[in-house]
Amino acid sequence: MKKLITGIAFVLFFCTTQSQDLKTPFPSPPQTINQDFGLSNVEVSYSRPGVKGRNIFGDLVPYGKVWRTGANNATTIQFGDDVTFGGTKVPAGKYGLLTIPDQGQWTVILTKQLDVTSPAAYKQDMDVARVTAKTHDLPFPIESFMILFDNITSSTMNLIFLWDKTAVSVPIQTDVDTKIMAAIDDAMNKDNRPYFASAMYYMNNGKDLNKANAWFDKAIQQQPDAFWVWHQKANCLAKLGKKQDAITAANKSIELAKAAKNDDYVALNNKLLATLK
Repeated sequence: MKKLITGIAFVLFFCTTQSQDLKTPFPSPPQTINQDFGLSNVEVSYSRPGVKGRNIFGDLVPYGKVWRTGANNATTIQFGDDVTFGGTKVPAGKYGLLTIPDQGQWTVILTKQLDVTSPAAYKQDMDVARVTAKTHDLPFPIESFMILFDNITSSTMNLIFLWDKTAVSVPIQTDVDTKIMAAIDDAMNKDNRPYFASAMYYMNNGKDLNKANAWFDKAIQQQPDAFWVWHQKANCLAKLGKKQDAITAANKSIELAKAAKNDDYVALNNKLLATLK
């Protein structure tokens, strides 16, 4: 009997240690997405359950109850800078990302709690933001739950939730313009002035085009053979309505680009010239 017990114990020990070393796929695989946004980034960590033939919203995910917004561990979102989340100002930092799905709309919550995996653990007094977002029907089902960012600009983007035939979107904003304008003002008081980058920002964001054009000239003085600067100067002159000057700048860019054997900028300038005829 002692030998039998010893043998069973050995088998149980062996099976236990072997199972600890065995790695199998997650039924709901974890995912981390990192999106550059403004002057920093936003990171979301969550797990992706599948539909697997089940009824999702109103059944597997009950209406009117806090949902971890995924599976396994708590879902989190981290902002590298201050943002406005669905109309609510939110300081930079890491937050729990929770939702309360309902018919026709969801409540999307940012909370100081980073470990909520069940409705019982949720404390509303820890909320940082609480946003109502309408649901949208998808024309086709999404098998694996998905969180992503879309419609991304320098200062705005949407946080999107997709699963089964439901889509939900929350707008996010950041005040990048104030920071960049302050950085430009500061940089222009230093010896190594970023004329080209500053001119590009002014030209592409509705600022003073005449100032942008003057800065392109300064950038050309810094790098006379910079065909890309000449090309952007041509774009700026075109926006100012100075067609002939724009043609001259574009042709100069072509000349320099050919010398540098850069066919891409030759093509870009030819496209610009076609619009100036």
